[in-house]
Amino acid sequence: MNLTQIHEYDIVVIGGGAAGLSAALVLTRARRTVAVVDAGAPRNAPAARMHGFLSRDGLPPQDLLASGRSEVAGYGGVIIDSNSAGIESRDGSSFTVRLADGRQLTARRVLVATGLRDELPDIPGLSERWGRDVLHCPYCHGYEVRDEQVGVLGTGDDSVAFAQLVRQWAADVVYFPHTQVITDMQREQLTARAIGIVEGNVTGLQVSEDHLRGVQMHDGRVIHRGAMFVRPRFIPNNALLVALGCALDEAGWVVADATGATSVPGVWVDGNASNPRAQVITAAGEGSAAAIALNADLVQEDVEHAVLDLRSAVST
Repeated sequence: MNLTQIHEYDIVVIGGGAAGLSAALVLTRARRTVAVVDAGAPRNAPAARMHGFLSRDGLPPQDLLASGRSEVAGYGGVIIDSNSAGIESRDGSSFTVRLADGRQLTARRVLVATGLRDELPDIPGLSERWGRDVLHCPYCHGYEVRDEQVGVLGTGDDSVAFAQLVRQWAADVVYFPHTQVITDMQREQLTARAIGIVEGNVTGLQVSEDHLRGVQMHDGRVIHRGAMFVRPRFIPNNALLVALGCALDEAGWVVADATGATSVPGVWVDGNASNPRAQVITAAGEGSAAAIALNADLVQEDVEHAVLDLRSAVST
């Protein structure tokens, strides 16, 4: 394909996870021309299975995406394996999407579904075990480690409440405050539900035969654990939206309405790029809602153009 060639679409979806592909599926079935730009590096790639998705529970994440890509392509959607280098508004009526390889796409509307990245505490071993036996979501993975020796690492103000949530899946839970401070009330609440408390800094993990075996403390102790829950800092992949001038909230997340419409006309967002709590099934639902709103917006524009064309024809 000629790298300088410009391709025109009704909608360009940037990000081919559950949110982006779900939107593309609805839009292609609405007979819109759609391109999905995706670099193939989903956030949940380290996980062997995804859970809580009705009829797809336990499916490997890459299988869901492969099926979604096939379905979108089956309705005429174009899947482009690339990163997006930028989005530019063209006189407020359309957009140019620049790809990393130099290609350019034009679109009447843009949907950004680029997700987020997880920023983990700087503790040796956490990132290597991420998505395997170092986990962030008990609703996603809690059942798989039920009744194991489970640890919860303190990373923020809500960490004690997070440990109480994890307690739903296992009786043997230990909370590691790490650098966090526990109040007297929190300590009482943890004790009341038989959640152990191990004070002191965590310095690493003990791994044997490719399984987590324990948590290494600064004083040399090893606390035996088979799984560790860590609530990371969520960082939105919203550079494209920020560059377009989309409004952000105080926490740095893009402001959008219930359908994903941002403050910039013609630009939508869905999934983890705007909602850090969205699980796979939630992101897919947001993609569907955004697609319906996008199509309605395009229909309104189609009507306006048709009326202008009619008036022009009548006047001549």
